Parts: sequence; structure tokens; C-alpha cells
Amino acid sequence: MKKLIAMGEALIDWIPQETGKGISDVEAFAPKVGGAPANVCAAYRLLGGESAMITQLGEDPFGDKIINLLNDYDVNTGYIRRSHDANTSLAFVALKEDGNREFSFYRKPGADMLYKPEYLKREWFENAFAFHFCSVSLGDFPMKDAHKVAIEYARAAGALISFDPNLRFNLWDSKEALKEAVEEFIPFADVLKISDEELEFITGCADIEDALAGLFKQGVKMVIYTQGADGASAYTRGNHGHASGEKVKAVDTTGAGDSFIGAVLAYMSQNGMDLSNIEDTPDDKLEEMLKFANHYSALSVQRPGAISSYPKLEEL
Repeated sequence: MKKLIAMGEALIDWIPQETGKGISDVEAFAPKVGGAPANVCAAYRLLGGESAMITQLGEDPFGDKIINLLNDYDVNTGYIRRSHDANTSLAFVALKEDGNREFSFYRKPGADMLYKPEYLKREWFENAFAFHFCSVSLGDFPMKDAHKVAIEYARAAGALISFDPNLRFNLWDSKEALKEAVEEFIPFADVLKISDEELEFITGCADIEDALAGLFKQGVKMVIYTQGADGASAYTRGNHGHASGEKVKAVDTTGAGDSFIGAVLAYMSQNGMDLSNIEDTPDDKLEEMLKFANHYSALSVQRPGAISSYPKLEEL
């Protein structure tokens, strides 16, 4: 398996020690390393691939905690910068009675937001399989411009570009600003992961079938559509695969979507799916890919935390 590079936020998720309450009512939280791109790096590495994280952390104990854990999982931390200008980002999470998660971010700014384009090195992207990113780091700060340079370097190296919008509305001044950022970056994506909760906001369509033509017109080669317990579908211009969700008792869904896309990218790398052929992936191969990712994610939600909940390849 070739290298996966992910870029964006690596942070501390503060996980509630009790569920069924909002953040203001939770009595205690436990710190866990998270941040969607970092989660994807860990999942890909656990599934046998090499991965590297690009971000910036504060010169603080939380930054140390992130570096130490990623090193424990053998994720390459050599591309991570440390800064005295801002602290490591924090995210408090609660699981309310209705099953929805509530987030509160401490990131004004976080060190990751201040990562500059000139920090990137073209040689990092040589022989990379894919470059993965999300929308959290696409606000109006230096990290957004750094993403554009990273995409340029990844594209020149022949890597797949994978984009999971992973919408977090309370990090943005307005929903319009978030939508504009996502729309700006979709044309860069070869693989686009989008959930049923995000579909209408991003595309204006309530049905994935109605949204596909517009996404493919923008250059997307594969759309991964997730529907929680109802499973997931994958679409190219000519092919389609679906896999039902696995019935499990979820303990903690934090990082579940990241484990899923990490498993999708690992499967693609293991099976030689790249820019030259992903649009030709047959239906049965798409289904197999989704079953693999669903199973990996189903195992992860039965344990607390994000990275700490991800199983190793041999556990599958």
C-alpha cells in the first residue's frame, strides 16, 4: 500500500463520561486524540498502509499528547509543526438524549489554523496514493491556502484527492460561508464522501440520484454516500455499489465516519484502485469495498473514543 497524506486539524476531543446530556450538563470529560484527518491517518495505518499527517500544534501538553499517540500508532508525524502563536485546538463533545452529538470548539485561533502554504514541501507527496482533507480547516485563514498548495503538489505526484466535507456548522460565521468553501473545493476532489445529513445542504438535492450529475460535472470521479445504519453507496459515472449497515450496539460514534473513509481508502490502495481506473470499478468491487468499510466502522463504534476505538487489520 502506498502512502496516504492527510491535512487539517489534529485536536483533543473531550469525550463525556456520561451520555444523554448536553455539554452544559456533563460533569466530566476525558481527553482523546482526534480531528478527522488525524483519525483517517490512524485508520489507514492500522489497516496496513503508511500514513502521514500535516498540521500545526501548539507548544503545549495537548500537542505533545497528539504527537505521542500518533507515534504510538506509527503515523508519520515528521510533517507536523509546533507553534508558540496559538494553542492546540480542543473540541468538547456530548451525546444528547435524541442521539445527536453536540460540539463546542476552542479554536480562536487554534495552531492548526495558522499553518502557512510555505511550510509545505513538494517532496512529501512523491509516491503518495492519496491526499485527504475535510472542511474544518477551509475557513478564511492561512490553512485554507495551504490546502490549495498541497492539492497542487498531490495532483502533480499523481495522487488521488479525497474530500470529506465533515460539516461542523458552529465553527463558521455563517452557513453560507461554509457552503461556499465546500463548493470551492469539490472540483478538486476525485473521491467525495458525503452523508445523508449533508447532502441537501451541499448540493441542494434531497436525493443522491439527483445530485450525482452535478457532482460528476465538477470532476468528481467517485461519490461515497453514507446513510448511517442504512449503510453506504458508491457511485461512479457508470457503476454503483451498495452495502447495508451492520446492526451493532453503539457505545460511541465519535470518529465513525473517519474510520469508514479510512477503510475505503485502504481498500482502494490494497486493490490497485487509482486515478487511472477508479471510474471503471465494477459494481461488485464497489460493494465489497463498502462492506469492508462498514464492518470496520461497526467495530469502532462499539468502543469509546475515535482513534483508540479503531481495530487493527488482524481483528477483522
